[in-house]
Amino acid sequence: MTYTERRVASPWVSCTWEQVTVIGQEHRVVPDACVDLIWSGERLSIAGPDTGPRIVQLDPGTRLVGARLRAGAAGAVLGRPASEIRDLSPDAAEVLGRDVAAALLDQLLAGSDPHSLLMRALELRGLREPDPLVRAAISALGRPQARVGSVADELGVSARHLQRRVSDAVGYGPKMLARVLRFRRMWALWPGPLVELALEAGYADQAHMTTEVTRLAGVSPVRFLKDSTPTAA
Repeated sequence: MTYTERRVASPWVSCTWEQVTVIGQEHRVVPDACVDLIWSGERLSIAGPDTGPRIVQLDPGTRLVGARLRAGAAGAVLGRPASEIRDLSPDAAEVLGRDVAAALLDQLLAGSDPHSLLMRALELRGLREPDPLVRAAISALGRPQARVGSVADELGVSARHLQRRVSDAVGYGPKMLARVLRFRRMWALWPGPLVELALEAGYADQAHMTTEVTRLAGVSPVRFLKDSTPTAA
């Protein structure tokens, strides 16, 4: 399997990506606080924000192309609370509207560049800037040892208000977001001794990291880090 990303300069889209599978295999998808618009060559779908691992069976010759929204941009771009598609992968027509999805499908089937089409389809929906409070919360929650209550105080809002705003924009609340951001921080620090990865990423200790990584990835940190490649978010 090959996987490549194209970074883009956009307030809404972090990258477009392409994955080609030569030999049929199972692929593990893990939480990244993002939402993707994905073209399979036949189906146009939305990958909602995951709270746990998903195993996808890829047939030989599968080519997937996607555009990945930045963390916190989904609510503004999709025009609905991102929590409505949490842990789901609906057809794009259910989220973007049938007319929009049908027009995009026609262009994709006609052979136009899927990277630019998917990115443009998302950017055209970005009629308002991503929530600045959520952007600030993502930055603060991304710090090692960050605590939701302290972040709410820092941003001058109640924990309940922060919960609602983050859930609408990201797809789940700030506690889950903090776990996912810590998980991605650990992933980006690899390779290194597990105990050092745990402490630098912000886990209490290696046992804490093992528990959380197993919950998010479905396998132990050793197996996950050995078999995976970090992606943009």
